[in-house]
Amino acid sequence: MTTLVGPRVVRVPRVRDVLAVGRPAFWVVSVVPYYVGVLLATHRLVPAVEVWPRLLVGAVVMGPLLWLSVLAINDAYDLPGDLINPRKSKSPLLDERVTLAEAKVLALGAGVASIAVALVVGPLFAAGVVLAVVLGFAYSVPPVRLKTRAGFDVAVNSLALGTFGPLAGWAAVRPGLDGFPWVMALQGTLAAIGLYLPTTLADLEADRAAGYRTVAVRLGARATYRLGFAFWIAAAGLSVLLAALDAVIPRSMLALEIVMVPVLVAAYRRFIGPGMTFKGVVILASLFLLPCGTFALTYTGVL
Repeated sequence: MTTLVGPRVVRVPRVRDVLAVGRPAFWVVSVVPYYVGVLLATHRLVPAVEVWPRLLVGAVVMGPLLWLSVLAINDAYDLPGDLINPRKSKSPLLDERVTLAEAKVLALGAGVASIAVALVVGPLFAAGVVLAVVLGFAYSVPPVRLKTRAGFDVAVNSLALGTFGPLAGWAAVRPGLDGFPWVMALQGTLAAIGLYLPTTLADLEADRAAGYRTVAVRLGARATYRLGFAFWIAAAGLSVLLAALDAVIPRSMLALEIVMVPVLVAAYRRFIGPGMTFKGVVILASLFLLPCGTFALTYTGVL
């Protein structure tokens, strides 16, 4: 008896399913610190027209391409845990709108594309993107899998947003890092830790059941919340100190910083907690944009 085997059909995921993996809502999370880096480098609210093409290409890398790469590979290796996580019930991988193999191909393809496109911006920017892709894979892929190593999970995410984001914006404008205000990277990273730690609480029970040793699983809900609160206070306090010293943050913002610190601390207590959802983080981050926006206007001489 002869068995005929037809050609294997390679399925291409639909665009809307690829976008679902890439989570467009997340793109602004990295584009905002990227813009902060551009602001610091140019001292301009709106950069000169001649650099717009390069900046827009950089924004495509920082938004769609990098997020698709790191989220697709994360979804692929988090699939066993996502199956028992109610918050991930709409993941395209759970109902096989995107298969496991396709997610890995998307991750690799978007990672390679992000590096290739980053070269258009410049070598320094591209080097940073290479590091971001490597860390993104190290975060999710065994045996390294930094997501399950308490402390490293926080460091990767917080440094990516608080330090790498502004550095990328700076590198998209300038050829080197001379003059980069590293204290702003510190301030951004402290704030990112304060905002990231509570997000680990939303998946605490699912991560514990799946055996993922995240920082929340290791420390417990209450200790994780307190640690995030401490970093948030440190970030707010540093902004007051910088304004008082007239170091990057203009002294003219000191009064606003003194007013906003207790507001931001109180908001953390109000909207963030051991049993929180992501809605609280969104509200808190939105409040944080007020002093950030005022800084942008003051730093560029608009106010």
